[in-house]
Amino acid sequence: MAEEPKDKGCSPPPARPAEGGAAVIEGYLQTLENRPGVYRMIGAGGRLLYVGKAKNLKKRVANYTKAHRQPMRILRMVHETEAMEFVTTETEAEALLLEANLIKRLKPRYNILLRDDKSFPEILVGADHPFPRVLKHRGAHATKGEYFGPFADVRAVNETLEVLQRAFLLRTCTDSVFSARTRPCLLYQIKRCSAPCVDKIAASAYGELVEQARSFLRGRSQDIQRHLARRMQAESDALAFERAAQYRDRLQALTRIQARQDINPGTLTDADVIAVHQSDGLNCIQVFFFRGGRNFGNRPYYPTQAADDPPPVVLEAFIGQFYDDRPPPPLVLLNCVLPSQGVMADALSVKAGRKIRLICPRRGDRLRLVGHALNNAREALARRVGESAAQKKLLEGVRRVFALDSIPERIEVYDNSHSAGRQAVGGMIVAGPEGFLKKAYRKFTIRDDKIVPGDDYAMMREVLTRRFVRARKEDPARSRGEWPDLVLIDGGAGQLSVARAVLEDLGIGDVAIVGIAKGPDRNAGRERIFMIGKAPFSLPPRDPVLYFLQRLRDEAHRFAIGVHRAKRGKTMGRSVLDDVPGIGAKRKKALLHHFGAAKAVADAGREDLAQVEGISTAIADRIYDWFHRGG
Repeated sequence: MAEEPKDKGCSPPPARPAEGGAAVIEGYLQTLENRPGVYRMIGAGGRLLYVGKAKNLKKRVANYTKAHRQPMRILRMVHETEAMEFVTTETEAEALLLEANLIKRLKPRYNILLRDDKSFPEILVGADHPFPRVLKHRGAHATKGEYFGPFADVRAVNETLEVLQRAFLLRTCTDSVFSARTRPCLLYQIKRCSAPCVDKIAASAYGELVEQARSFLRGRSQDIQRHLARRMQAESDALAFERAAQYRDRLQALTRIQARQDINPGTLTDADVIAVHQSDGLNCIQVFFFRGGRNFGNRPYYPTQAADDPPPVVLEAFIGQFYDDRPPPPLVLLNCVLPSQGVMADALSVKAGRKIRLICPRRGDRLRLVGHALNNAREALARRVGESAAQKKLLEGVRRVFALDSIPERIEVYDNSHSAGRQAVGGMIVAGPEGFLKKAYRKFTIRDDKIVPGDDYAMMREVLTRRFVRARKEDPARSRGEWPDLVLIDGGAGQLSVARAVLEDLGIGDVAIVGIAKGPDRNAGRERIFMIGKAPFSLPPRDPVLYFLQRLRDEAHRFAIGVHRAKRGKTMGRSVLDDVPGIGAKRKKALLHHFGAAKAVADAGREDLAQVEGISTAIADRIYDWFHRGG
C-alpha cells in the first residue's frame, strides 16, 4: 500500500450556513482542482461521515450540491456535513487505493463497510530448520518459509495438513519437542511422520519429501501422484511389498483430497471467484478461493450501509477493502462489471507489483464457477434473512419480558471466572439483531489486589466500572453504537445491586440491568430473574425467551472460563528460571535439558551449572547467587 499522499487540496472549512450541508460543500468548489484525489465529509464533533475517491475532485464534489440526483442516504449525509477535507493524488488508481485504506481504517458512517478483521489461515512450510515442519499459520509472515493459502477456514487447513502428513510424512511438532525426542512418537507408528527427530530418515530424503509437498501445494498434485505410482510399481516389481504398500497409502491420501473438491476448477490455477447477490436492500458476497488448481473453500460477507447502492457499486467497494490487507491472486472472476473495473485492476496491480486481471466471464467453466458462487451467495443471504427474523422475534420477546422502551440493539452479558480466587478475570459478551458480536467481546484481568480472593461482588464492581468509565470517555455522545440497551448479569440480587450502584455512581441511569440466577440445585429452566424495583420472577420452562437468555448466559460463562484457562495456562507455563536475569529461552532450554527440572537447576552447584552448553562461569555464578543469596 502506497503511503498516504500529502494533503494538497484542503482549504479551511467555511462556516456552516443556515441552509445546510449543500451550501457548505458548495463553498469548497472555488478552491478545488480538476485532479484525482480523495475527499472526506465531516459532521458534528469532527465525526467522519464518508470517504470517497474521484477522477476529478471538483466535478465529483459538485454533484453533492444537486439534491434531486441523490438517494435518501446521500441526502442525509449531505445534510449532516459541516466540513470537508481533500487529498489530491497523481492517478485515479492511487486515489482508489487510498480510499480503500481510509475506509477500512476509519470506518466512516455512510460508506459501504466490510466488517471483517479476521485474517485467513494459511499453511507454512518452514525453512528455518534442517528438517522443516508444516503448520497452520495466521497473521504476518514473520517466520522464514513458504506460505500457501489463503484457506477459507481452519477446517480446510486441517484437511490439507492431514493429507500432507499421510502423503509426505512431514513433521508437525515444535522445534523444542523435536530436539527432546529420544524415540519415535505415535505419528510415526501410524505412518503420519517419517521420524526425522530420531534419524529414521536422512536429511536429503526428508528434503525430497518437503519439495514434493511444496509441489503439491502449488497445484502439481498430478505430477506427484504419477511419481508415487511409479515408485509403488517399482517396489512391487522388486517384491518389496511393505514399501509398495506405503506408497499406495500415500497415493490414496492424495486421491482422497482430489475427490473432495466441491467443484472442479478445470484449468483455473490461482484465482478468486467473487459474486454478489442483492435482495430487499440486503447484500451477500461470496468469495471462493482457488490456489494451485484446488478449491481452498469459500466465505460469505454481508456489507453494511449498502441498501441504496446497486450490486456493482457494492462489489467494487467490497473488493477495494477486501484486498487492502491481503495480496490479490493474478485472476479475479466477478459476476458483474464494476463501475471502475479498469481502474480497480490497475490499482490492485500497483499494490501487488504484478498484473491483476478482473474478468466477468460470459461462457465456459469460468462462467460456471461464477454461477456456483452466485447460487451460494443467494442461499447464504436467504439463510441470514431467516436467522435475522428469528433473532428479531427473540429480541422483541426480551423487550416485552423486561418492559423495555424499544427492541434492544445491543445486549451486554457479564460473568467472572477464577480458581479459588487466583487468576481472576471478567468477561463481557455482546449480542444483537445479527447474533453474537464476537469482535465486541472484552476480557478484564482483575487488577485490584485488595479484592478478597473469590469476592464475586468486588470483581463485578471492577469490571463494570472499567467498562462504563471507558465508554463514557470514548463515546460520551453514544453515537458509535457501543453503548448497551440492556446489561445482563450472571447472578441474583447481590450482583444486581452492585451493578446498579456502579452505574449510579457514574451518573448513568438509562441502561436497563437484569440479573439471571440459576434455580434450585442450579437447574437450567428454573432460573430466577431479578430486576430493579420488581419482585424476582421466572419464565415458563418452554418460553423461547428463556432459552435465548440461557444461551446468552452460557456464552458469557464459556467466554469467561476460556479467558481464565488461557491466563492460567500461561502462568503454569512459567518457571522459576524465567525470573533469573540473563536467562533467555535458549539458556533456559539448555538448563532444563541438562538437569531435567527447574528445581534441580536451583539446587545445582556453580561447577555443575558451568558444564551446561551456553552457560559461562559468570552466568553460572549469577544463577547460583540468584537461588542461594536471594537474588
